[in-house]
Amino acid sequence: MIRAITANFALMTLAGAALAWFQPALFTWMTDGSITLAGQSLLSVALGVIMLAMGLTLTFADYRALAHMPKALAIGVVAQFTIMPLTGFAVARALGLEQGLAVGLILVACCPGGTASNIVAYLARGNLALSVAMTMTSTLVAVVATPLLTGALAGTYVDIDRWALFRDMLAIVLVPVVVGTLISEFLPGFARRVGDWLPLVAAVLVVLIVGGIVGGAKDLIRENARQLLLATFLLHAFGFALGHVAARVFGLGPIEQRTVSIEVGMQNSGLGSGLAKAPAFAAQFPDAVQAALAPVPAALSAVWHVIIGSLLAGWWNSRAEP
Repeated sequence: MIRAITANFALMTLAGAALAWFQPALFTWMTDGSITLAGQSLLSVALGVIMLAMGLTLTFADYRALAHMPKALAIGVVAQFTIMPLTGFAVARALGLEQGLAVGLILVACCPGGTASNIVAYLARGNLALSVAMTMTSTLVAVVATPLLTGALAGTYVDIDRWALFRDMLAIVLVPVVVGTLISEFLPGFARRVGDWLPLVAAVLVVLIVGGIVGGAKDLIRENARQLLLATFLLHAFGFALGHVAARVFGLGPIEQRTVSIEVGMQNSGLGSGLAKAPAFAAQFPDAVQAALAPVPAALSAVWHVIIGSLLAGWWNSRAEP
């Protein structure tokens, strides 16, 4: 039953986004910051739980294997910060997006890979250890790359609180994954017993997060739906496709190809939305309307990359060896 549910992750995501559109209050509690646990927002806790579940599927052997795949790691990170920023810039120019939407699209394109990519890589039977390593590496690189690329392509400099971002990534990604890996290594029986439930936990939390983002940005999405839907779809569709092509051109294997494709095609939309809402970033715009539009592409980005990624995950999963 659990396998049947998680195999329809894409349908769950679509249903969650649709329900959030009509009943935002059912989801916005996940992302609006109104609920905290141990001083952390519920969204941060949910991401930490997801990463803990991912860590439970890993062992030390998986990390030792990374020493034999520096090529894959380098290709994925370089592709992340070349394919997506240039695609975001090209889509914004081609569609003639107004200033706020264009800058917001380019900003999210310049962000690192998000934790959702690790979930989709897991569901797609990709190389999860490689995906986690790429997420962490691209996030660290983003401390410098995101403001520089956004400044160059959007003509605006984004001031990132580098230490705060680094601390968040340690708390949300690195620590839970390490704890999960330690449990998997030293308590393998427990890890195996909970293993069947992990995909379901990850899928439900992702649906809640996506629904919260859609419900919270409903009004702005409605006002700019046509351009936003097309622009964000093209951004991620090209990201997945070109990421896969790049990995294949450089001679990576099928599992690494799908992992790089997922990591390149899926951005940290939550980070993009947070940066776009920051006062220092909003002050770059000539009027409040354009400043309010900037976070909206990140909201739809979160929906599209999960929908496309989950569809690909289902397809790749069905073709994978048992």
